[in-house]
Amino acid sequence: MELYTILGAGGVIANELTKELLNNGKKVRLVSRNPKMIDGVTDTVAADITDPLQTRRAVSGSSMVFLCAGLAYNHKVWEIAWPKIIQNVIHSCSEAGVPLIFFDNVYMYGRVDGAMTEQTPYNPCSKKGEIRALIANKIMDRVKEGRLTATIARCADFYGPGADTTGVMNLLAIGKLAKGKTANWLGSDKHTHSYTYTRDAAKGLYLLSQDRSTFNQVWHLPTSNPAPNGKEYIEMIAKIADVKPRYTRLTGFMIRLAGLFDTTVGELHEMLYQSNYPYIFDSTKFERHFNFKPTSYEEGIRQTLGK
Repeated sequence: MELYTILGAGGVIANELTKELLNNGKKVRLVSRNPKMIDGVTDTVAADITDPLQTRRAVSGSSMVFLCAGLAYNHKVWEIAWPKIIQNVIHSCSEAGVPLIFFDNVYMYGRVDGAMTEQTPYNPCSKKGEIRALIANKIMDRVKEGRLTATIARCADFYGPGADTTGVMNLLAIGKLAKGKTANWLGSDKHTHSYTYTRDAAKGLYLLSQDRSTFNQVWHLPTSNPAPNGKEYIEMIAKIADVKPRYTRLTGFMIRLAGLFDTTVGELHEMLYQSNYPYIFDSTKFERHFNFKPTSYEEGIRQTLGK
């Protein structure tokens, strides 16, 4: 039976992907420093994938590897850990002849005038974006050399059930309004901002793993368009939650000030360009190839709120 290995298990996307694989009768291996058992999973491996030998052991025997690792939101941590992780994973998958699917974000594009597509050139304007560009280039360079079979699957900022600590919209808006509190919106509330529904991202990763014609390419995971702006999101969430649409905007000054006391919040400042300009994520390529209709924002928010 084919074995699907998830490196970086435990995060919201990895958890949704695990459910998707199990629902489709696949055998799953969960890999993290301290993997937690999920019903239906019989194979867990405790490993630090910054270590080459532990990574090789984690990949051994796999038919497909998903890299869904999430690191502390700190560019200094990323600068040290990501080059090690990607080198170890590329080497282990290449050596074993195992296809790799890397779950990625859009930081490497930088500020884009118009929609982000798979053909958008890398033009990072942040330290984290520079690291993401480095990772993507390393993967595709090995692909071009014929040494690796790999797919890069990107999503926009994500939201959905279970994303309460890692999804910005969950954390600042959905969760607060659900409790009758005043929500926050990061940056401008006047620009459209795409969000990928977590369950669509997981379904997208699964579909890519089942279609060899999609390998060795970049894909944008299914994301509904057109997207609302901040004010419209707040009004939509409040209506579904049956509360008043109260919210405050978090400006660059406020982020800098809060960052003096919380380094994670401080790290958001260099990414504010994503919130202060239109953020349009285009997944037309995926939708056409798989005849897939992304979950609407209204339905995604409704499911996130359990309505």
